[in-house]
Amino acid sequence: MKSDIDIKQLLSAVDVPAQWVGLREVYEAHTPRMIRDGVPVANGRAFTHGIMVEVLVNGQFGYYGTPNMTPKGISSAAKKAYQQADIASRHANFQFDESARPSHTGSYVSPFLKDRESLSAGKLNKILLEAYNALKVSDKIASASSLCQVIETSFSFVSSNGSDINQDFLMFEFDLSATAADGTNQQTRTFGGMRGTCRQMGMEYFDKYEILANANRIGEQAIELLSADDCPTGEMDAVIAPDQMMLQIHESIGHALEVDRILGDERNYAGWSFVKLEDFGKLQYGSKHMNITFDPTLESEFASYAFDDGGLKATKEYLIKDGLLVRGLGGQESQIRSGLDGVANFRASSWNRAPIDRMANINLEPGESSFEDLISQVEYGVYMESNKSWSIDDYRNKFQFGCEYGKLIENGKMTKTVKNPNYRGISNPFWRSLKGVGNEDTFGIYGTPNCGKGEPNQVIRVGHASPTCLFENIQIFGGV
Repeated sequence: MKSDIDIKQLLSAVDVPAQWVGLREVYEAHTPRMIRDGVPVANGRAFTHGIMVEVLVNGQFGYYGTPNMTPKGISSAAKKAYQQADIASRHANFQFDESARPSHTGSYVSPFLKDRESLSAGKLNKILLEAYNALKVSDKIASASSLCQVIETSFSFVSSNGSDINQDFLMFEFDLSATAADGTNQQTRTFGGMRGTCRQMGMEYFDKYEILANANRIGEQAIELLSADDCPTGEMDAVIAPDQMMLQIHESIGHALEVDRILGDERNYAGWSFVKLEDFGKLQYGSKHMNITFDPTLESEFASYAFDDGGLKATKEYLIKDGLLVRGLGGQESQIRSGLDGVANFRASSWNRAPIDRMANINLEPGESSFEDLISQVEYGVYMESNKSWSIDDYRNKFQFGCEYGKLIENGKMTKTVKNPNYRGISNPFWRSLKGVGNEDTFGIYGTPNCGKGEPNQVIRVGHASPTCLFENIQIFGGV
């Protein structure tokens, strides 16, 4: 939806003696569809629309969000933001100036071939119902579901120093799930793990025949897991699929490199980090095969954009190069505070939240090995797909992850299916054990719609992409 609000004209309604003023308008609509056990349980549409007013006063930023997008409403919000900034300036331990909000102009539109209206609600519901039926491969499938949520977001940002940015996004969340049961033995298989599949693209994604083929595969694998042996326990090699690498990257790299967390801003809520400011440029985070990028330019990834919510232009940057930590996930404010190189990741979940350092697209760059090459290097180990459980400490250091589906690898070949494959480790030693990185043929693009951080809490969308990866000498264990 294109807003009929003249946000530039509203900027002139701000009448407080601020050093800098910014208005960020956000419109967002959600259209959820879900079939659970053959019954439609979500079939609606909701939207939110408002403006965040930012002001810089005496070296401090103040914020006030409002759905009253009239000159009077913006003027009132600006006065309240001014009061917040003025009070904060009396207790400040850091002073900002306009360099924290550089002036940029430009636009961005999600790449898509078919817009939301190209696939009617009825046709989408029919595809989801057919997918549910394809999941029901056996009477032992006790429960199954298919879901999709289409998200449309329009973003406009103007400022007193000349920023003028417009961005329009078309995104979706999609998942398939089948739970098989045989007495007390239950196994669940999903499409992409607990986070599902999240992309920024159009309705061309919903190819019915491909979706039905995946639904059938998921249902069959859920049945297969009922009779599978438990994953073996011991120190051995692990080959990890992209849909699990997504969460590994998210938890042990993404959150650990958020500069506001390193500075201690999130310490009492979302936690701290084992990474220190002095580690940048010095810490060997992982093996030479490890190349991690912040890449909001990758087409179709969930958190692609041209500018962050502070108006900073977004570019692809290496966070970790050949295993060496080189750059943090810090927006312009954190870069000024820390003296570190950062990225354009100053992001807010909506018009009623102030931006903070967030992940966007954090990716592991492809290597040169084929899937077969990775498997052939393993004398004894386990291949794992799709996250089903995770735990990591407040420093993003010690972790434990569980997956839905595994295959035993013996003498360079995948043999029998194993259930409940789990692994644990510590972030740096784990990444230093990275032995092989798959090529572009093994590369998968995923994301999550529900990364939480900040007070008041902000749930934001994040993208992750990775090839299949081989890690050596990992602590692997079976069990629920």
